[in-house]
Amino acid sequence: MKPTLVPGIAYELRFAVTEAKTVPSLYPEGPEFQQMPSVFATGCLVGLLEWCCVKAINEHLNWPNAQTLGTHVDVSHSAATPPGLEVVARARLVRVEGRRLVFEVEPHDGIDVISRGTHERFVIERQRFAGKMNAKVSSAPGQVNGPA
Repeated sequence: MKPTLVPGIAYELRFAVTEAKTVPSLYPEGPEFQQMPSVFATGCLVGLLEWCCVKAINEHLNWPNAQTLGTHVDVSHSAATPPGLEVVARARLVRVEGRRLVFEVEPHDGIDVISRGTHERFVIERQRFAGKMNAKVSSAPGQVNGPA
């Protein structure tokens, strides 16, 4: 982590919602999802908020050797967004507690604020983390796909 990784860092990410990011596309294997409205999926919204937070801080890390992973999400999804609208996600780093980073997030679609909340990320060292994951896969009973 660089000394510039401090509270107050902010970022704005713009994203045009496509059919591929709607509820029916979230889990094509789930027939229930196929019957649901074609609106921006909550799972995709969370991913967009994570992406915005990553973009906010990467220049303040020793990227790509130092990275962050999401560890907690506490957001609403209070307004539906149809494909074709642009979502503007905003993230602001509000706390740095060692390797734990906490962001306030708020995206809108040009008509409504569609979410508010917080997102927590944790700084990892890429190679060390990969070693831990390889060990986990190797020791897991009933592996489906083998080591990554």
